[in-house]
Amino acid sequence: MVSAQSSNQGKTYSLLMIKSFLIWTFTLAVCLLVVGFPLVVVMATAGCLLSIVLQSVMPVSAVLLVAGGLIMFNVMAVLIVAGVLTAKGVHPKEMKWLSWLHGEEDKVQTTVYAACPLTCELK
Repeated sequence: MVSAQSSNQGKTYSLLMIKSFLIWTFTLAVCLLVVGFPLVVVMATAGCLLSIVLQSVMPVSAVLLVAGGLIMFNVMAVLIVAGVLTAKGVHPKEMKWLSWLHGEEDKVQTTVYAACPLTCELK
């Protein structure tokens, strides 16, 4: 009985870790594309210049090599950061700035209707 419960807890913990890793991967990829757009523009510019320079050395595969390297760098950066956050036990629900991810709203103001001061306090 005890071994069955510990096995079930191990499976649950593994699923939670995988779920956390996948959520972090999705969130970091979206943030890289949306918020990190200037960084992507700088990397694309550097990649174009690097492929022009490498074109004289290896004319056939310079563009493919640079583009593949930049894409691999971005993918590996997202996966490594997601793995580190998951290994440290940081869950995306703990982050205040990720309220859009799990459907929580920040209520900044409440709506006050024109008739409310007259009728809201009637009991």
